[in-house]
Amino acid sequence: PASERPAAPPPPAALFAGDPAGAAAAAADLAALAAAMEALADPLKPGARRFVFADGTPGAPLMVVGEAPGREEDIEGRPFVGAAGRLLDRMLAAIGRDRADPDPARAVYITNVLPWRPPGNRTPTPEEIARWSPFLRRHVELAAPRVLLILGNTPAQALLGRGGITRLRGQWQTVLGRPALPSFHPSFLLRQPEAKREAWADLLALQARLEEG
Repeated sequence: PASERPAAPPPPAALFAGDPAGAAAAAADLAALAAAMEALADPLKPGARRFVFADGTPGAPLMVVGEAPGREEDIEGRPFVGAAGRLLDRMLAAIGRDRADPDPARAVYITNVLPWRPPGNRTPTPEEIARWSPFLRRHVELAAPRVLLILGNTPAQALLGRGGITRLRGQWQTVLGRPALPSFHPSFLLRQPEAKREAWADLLALQARLEEG
């Protein structure tokens, strides 16, 4: 009978207090982090179809961080599955990486700063980035990649505290003790294909760092 079922543990108090940093810090593993993120009240949530957490292999040497779900991601519930995602897959394949392959020599783990689609695929606001940054940083800690690939201004702002991806790209940074390489978002490359030469240089630098062991 329902009356005999053990009561479910209450969500962390930080969720009720609207404290993203506290809720993120309380997550002991990726499943708990996803649950805390999905439970957190957010103005974007009512207008989105699906919660989009991550794809690929947790613990992979490479973690890719993008901006936010788009239309296709909102439908499928996975990051980077639209046109930009298909380009990302081709870019990763060019350096021997595949999100569908759990082999550590090829594995990739992929997420975004925001788990909910912004209306009309608009750019996330500074307030939205600030709200979700604690979860992203905890996500990095729990996924424990060796190297981060930061795609675009939004994750640069979330993880580095500054944007300006044209100036940042190709310059190694350190995020939570890990090497992190900012580069162009694939959606930008679709709009500005002439930037693919610089993106390819970034990929080669990324490949070299990953092959260092």
